[in-house]
Order: sequence, then C-alpha cells, then structure tokens
Amino acid sequence: MVKSAVERQFEILGEALNRIKKIDPELLNELSDWQRIISFRNVIVHAYDVIDDEIVFLVIKDKIPLFLENLTKIISRLNF
Repeated sequence: MVKSAVERQFEILGEALNRIKKIDPELLNELSDWQRIISFRNVIVHAYDVIDDEIVFLVIKDKIPLFLENLTKIISRLNF
C-alpha cells in the first residue's frame, strides 16, 4: 500500500507540474528537476512494470527535499 501511495503522489506531482508548464512555464524555471519529475510521472503511469523501488527511494531521499524547499519559496513569494 505504501508503494502504491508514493507512486500515486508522484503521479499527482508530475501532472500538476505538467499543467503549470502549460499555464506559466517560466514559473518552473525556479524548480529543480521539474522536467525529470514529469518524465518520472510518465514512467509510473505508462511503464509501471519497470519501476525500481530503490530509485524511487533515492528520489524521495535526495531530490524531493530540495524541490520542496524551492516550491515553498515560490509559494511564499506568490502569497498563497
């Protein structure tokens, strides 16, 4: 269940970034690895049989904290 929940959150995050890309692409320039997150979402949705759990864990451990830090700065600047 945890694996499924984590993958679902990556699907949602990737889809949200994809929609932002269509609305305000310049906003994404402030986010690290946004293209890779969208690509990762596509793998989870379309090529789920090749997902490596170790890679997912490393992304969560190494990449998501910086991404969240950048996202928090953008949100605070936009006064959401």
